[in-house]
Amino acid sequence: EIVTEMGTKVSEKDEIVVEGVSLSKSVKKEYYLLNKPRGYICSLSDEKGRRVVTELINTNERIYPVGRLDYDTTGVLLLTNDGEFANILTHPSYEVEKTYLAIIEGVMTTEEIYKLKDGVEIDGIKVIPRRVKIKKKDLEKNKSKVEVTIVEGRNHIVKRMFEAVGHPVNKLTRERLAFLDVKGLQSGEYRYLSNDEVNELMKLKKSSKK
Repeated sequence: EIVTEMGTKVSEKDEIVVEGVSLSKSVKKEYYLLNKPRGYICSLSDEKGRRVVTELINTNERIYPVGRLDYDTTGVLLLTNDGEFANILTHPSYEVEKTYLAIIEGVMTTEEIYKLKDGVEIDGIKVIPRRVKIKKKDLEKNKSKVEVTIVEGRNHIVKRMFEAVGHPVNKLTRERLAFLDVKGLQSGEYRYLSNDEVNELMKLKKSSKK
């Protein structure tokens, strides 16, 4: 039976199918940690024909990326079919830390680091990182390697932060999301999250209410 009326009630015995996909309550929840490579977008499909991150995961479930990494950004990316889990990791109120390693144009000065730490205004909103640390200065190549930890989740936010202090980003990698990293995973490889890891991340919802 095709249902078109909003608010139609169903019973537990009914099977609901949308575009050929069953919305059964027994759908297995899946959680993946991917070391995202360059050249993939965080989407389920792309009108420009670019490769999408879900192509890298071998599953029959309809999973999707948790948050976004830019086309040319690499590193930690989670994928799941659990909406509550995804919301906890992306909603601003839960303040999940994300640590990036950026290779930037120019040699960053101590004064510029303090400027970043004090916060830079982007689209009228001040962005204040949790931590900023210069890892390496390459005077010969006129580049710097800088680690920055944020809880902000807007698109291109790390690149725009560095641009705001005069240092365009050449390469960007997300090294950690909360306590997760991609150690042991080559670019494009993934693993399942353990039950303990999933439970620990779900605790962020409870801790935010304290």
